Amino acid sequence: MLREIGRLLTRPATYSRGLHLCLPLAFAAVWIFIDDDRPYVLALLVVPVGLVPAMRLAEGIQARLFLTPGEGAQGEESSISAAPAVRWSDRWRTVLWLEARLALSAVLLAVCVPMILLCTDLIGAAAGAAPSADALVQIERPHWLFALLIPLPIAVILAVVVGLGELATALARRLLGPSAAERLRALEARTDLLLEHNRLARELHDSIGHALTAAVLQAGAAREADDPQFTSRALRAIEETGRAALDDLDRVLLVLRDTTGPGQRPTLADAQGLVESAQSAGAAIEASLTGPLDRVPGPQSREGYRILQESLTNVLRHAGPGPVLVQVRVDSERLELDVTNELPPGTPPAGNGSGLRGIHERAELLGGYAYTGPADGVWQTHVELPIDGAR
Repeated sequence: MLREIGRLLTRPATYSRGLHLCLPLAFAAVWIFIDDDRPYVLALLVVPVGLVPAMRLAEGIQARLFLTPGEGAQGEESSISAAPAVRWSDRWRTVLWLEARLALSAVLLAVCVPMILLCTDLIGAAAGAAPSADALVQIERPHWLFALLIPLPIAVILAVVVGLGELATALARRLLGPSAAERLRALEARTDLLLEHNRLARELHDSIGHALTAAVLQAGAAREADDPQFTSRALRAIEETGRAALDDLDRVLLVLRDTTGPGQRPTLADAQGLVESAQSAGAAIEASLTGPLDRVPGPQSREGYRILQESLTNVLRHAGPGPVLVQVRVDSERLELDVTNELPPGTPPAGNGSGLRGIHERAELLGGYAYTGPADGVWQTHVELPIDGAR
């Protein structure tokens, strides 16, 4: 119990909340100076002030600063909104909050002023001074023992400040807290952010992983060939692959630094260059690209390119020396993509790596279907994406 009391008295929020309760008293003092016969009019003036949309923003910022200091500092969502009122329900909640602030400040004033006067009287009595005519308590026989009672009014003041501060914080979270519409917008924003981070992670995995795999295989083939012309072609292919990877990396970093747009991403119109890059790395690829690839809608075209890139990366990493068949077919209703290669002896069952998982995620997000695994003695990546009406 004593430890809890000590914690309440030593935490900064206790005194910042007390200061927050005292702030309306300054406005009340000004109004009483202007019209001391009708102090209740101040409560009526709060109504039009609270209906101003920006007042909710100002009160929210102030409540966060004084009532919940440190809340939201670690990235968690604050329980008090700091945004202008959008709906009339938010405006009326702001009015109720302002009325509650005035009422709590009045209670604080009604309790603390007498306690301060009582503390002054006890100090005077302990010092042996005779009570004045306007003393709150008339002490006829001053004595030093009255000094033992001085902590009592101080304790009452602290208890009232703590209690009213807790009540003000609870009311602020209730009346200034995010509305259902604001919580929905915040949830949508967080969801969009997580989806964007997930997409960027897949972009980096697919593009940089493909480039590094192709470069490593090209370098190894050049070393084994011991042919100056082949080495020259391999180095040129490594250079082109590295430049493409740097472009992808720059684009992803640009998106991370600047959220104004998604940037230019490769599409299926660039699929031929992707196949040629894999062929230059030593893969025996037979490609068939049919249909109007340049007319595939943006989302399907971009994700189809990444799926093909990841499929070819898996071929370069795991496939044997046998042929690889790449088929991309586009018609008015769907995009179909097939990549098949022979299964080397002892090939383990399909795993659950991030690359294969990314292929399935991309297909599912676009309402399509993906299969990755052994089929009739070959490894197959088969993806279907609907494009009917997507344009």
